[in-house]
Amino acid sequence: MSYSTLTASHGDTVLTALRGGTRAAGLGSHVLASWRRCVDELGLDPAGGAEPEILDHTELAQRRERCRHLVEMAKSEMTNLYQQVAGSGYSILLSDRDGVVLDYVGDPLFTTAAANTGMRTGAVWTERAQGTNGIGTCLVERRALVIHQHEHFYTKNTGLTCSAAPIFGPTGELEGVLDASSESRMAQQHTMVLVNMSAQLIENRLFLHRMRENFVLRFHSRPEFISTLGEGAIAVDPAGRVRAANRSALFQLDLHKVEEIAGRPIHEVFNISADDAFTRALSHPAHPQPLRDTQRGRRFWASFQPPFDQLDPADQGRRPVPRLAHPRDLTPLQGLEYGDARMRRNVEQARRLIERDIPFMIFGETGSGKDVFAKAVHRAGPRRDKPFVAVNCASIPETLIESELFGYRPGAFTGASREGSRGKIVQADGGTLFLDEIGDMPIQLQARLLRVLEEREVIALGGETPTKVDIHLISATHQDLKQQVRDGGFREDLYYRLHGVNLTMPPLREREDRLALIQRLLDDEADGAGRVAIEPEALALLDAYEWPGNIRQLRNLLRMLIGLCDHDLIRVNDLPPELFMADSGTTQPRPANPLDAAERDAVLRELESGHWNVTRVASRLSVSRNTLYRKMKQYGIKPPR
Repeated sequence: MSYSTLTASHGDTVLTALRGGTRAAGLGSHVLASWRRCVDELGLDPAGGAEPEILDHTELAQRRERCRHLVEMAKSEMTNLYQQVAGSGYSILLSDRDGVVLDYVGDPLFTTAAANTGMRTGAVWTERAQGTNGIGTCLVERRALVIHQHEHFYTKNTGLTCSAAPIFGPTGELEGVLDASSESRMAQQHTMVLVNMSAQLIENRLFLHRMRENFVLRFHSRPEFISTLGEGAIAVDPAGRVRAANRSALFQLDLHKVEEIAGRPIHEVFNISADDAFTRALSHPAHPQPLRDTQRGRRFWASFQPPFDQLDPADQGRRPVPRLAHPRDLTPLQGLEYGDARMRRNVEQARRLIERDIPFMIFGETGSGKDVFAKAVHRAGPRRDKPFVAVNCASIPETLIESELFGYRPGAFTGASREGSRGKIVQADGGTLFLDEIGDMPIQLQARLLRVLEEREVIALGGETPTKVDIHLISATHQDLKQQVRDGGFREDLYYRLHGVNLTMPPLREREDRLALIQRLLDDEADGAGRVAIEPEALALLDAYEWPGNIRQLRNLLRMLIGLCDHDLIRVNDLPPELFMADSGTTQPRPANPLDAAERDAVLRELESGHWNVTRVASRLSVSRNTLYRKMKQYGIKPPR
């Protein structure tokens, strides 16, 4: 089809749709509304379209200076967004509130085409200048949207697909637009989601920067979501009145505009006085605390950030955000699960029985977090202020474990200390004794342990006088104790004495909350949420890995990655080879089911032809990257390093 024919065809489509013809079917209301503005208010012709309007260097420099903070705050998010869609022919653009492109990050595959259509710094992308388009229409609609190919007003722009999201300032004013454009034939809804998330991240950074002279109340209905994209933020001036609120704050409080709470005293929004909020901000800025909104009495968790000039000087050098405490610093059991059903059941059982004198038995693979769970149970229970004594029965030589556990009198054996030793059981008196890897305890010592548990007293080696003890016992093992009982390696009577609350830690590869857990551990190891980011494809590879060493292996790897990554971003190339390569013992054979085998072969063929670029292959197959990673995991497909 010639360009003139294409022009006439698209022009007819626009005019027919505006007259209510059948060609309007399937078009969004925002597209039809924009087309009508272009024709009725702006007098534009869809078959026309002048050359792109480009500001001269001086005027562009002046605009960039006026929007300096917006450009600075957006730069890293634009780079992160580009990295997430890199390889798909995208360009990322930032415009001001007048539709002028202030900054640009382009895919080399798309740079020439983008320049020809005016996608460059200094270009004007209002509806008046370019008709219906991502940036211009977003400025009018003030919401995230996609303008896909033929939805553009001008024929010359119908080769583009644009996903755009508005960026609002702290008091609700429109600051600009973030846009991702490509020549993709598909309207990428997931791209719009990524763009909208990036725009909100920019908003939150602008909010904290511009409100740095005020107290900031940061809140969410779940404490672990504070300091994430979903947190609400309200700025309160020294007089105790609300000055600003971000989008998430309005959403959580069922408000539509900042004006609905701007100027109101903070005690009219939450059940807290300004003096109390300021005191918490200066004394405990890192600890989320419960409060309720005055409108409906809903409970939220909030941390209180003081003005930037009142932050700890060590924190000021990094950024005006105090480090948040991990939720388990507040409620020890809370930080153990992030959506996994089995872990949720474990936490609920522990919570209900923690006040009772019932032994806990924790099963699970090595590294699955048995010791962490045991410590959380101790810290959440009535013995929290007493000792927590851990003994790894597998790491102590068999000849020493008896003296380690039960203690000894001076001179009880060759090499014994002159002062003797109280032993771990006595050291735990009043608190919790955690016997890790109980399945490795020698059979001859199991009878002595059983006697201690039954009689609540212990006799040290070489001693005669028993010592009364009061302990809560938590045991853990990766072994099948029932089988050991059948084989004669573990006493049956001891097994049933330890058999109180049985909890099983799921291995990391089976946890339903693996992605959230990875992110939490990353924040922990980086000493604060958001200090180190991880690109989506690297996160997907971590999610897909089998993790034979479980959480311990993951934590050690994250610690290494944080130390080696550049610019506080972990990329795919930073990951070790074993995350890319299947182990010979775990590679899955070709499925016996013919349909599964065909799907596996098709996926493998597409990956190989696409040089293992998962983003590009997922786009070609019209599936998300996560879906493709799940298929790769299902069929044991792992790319070569």
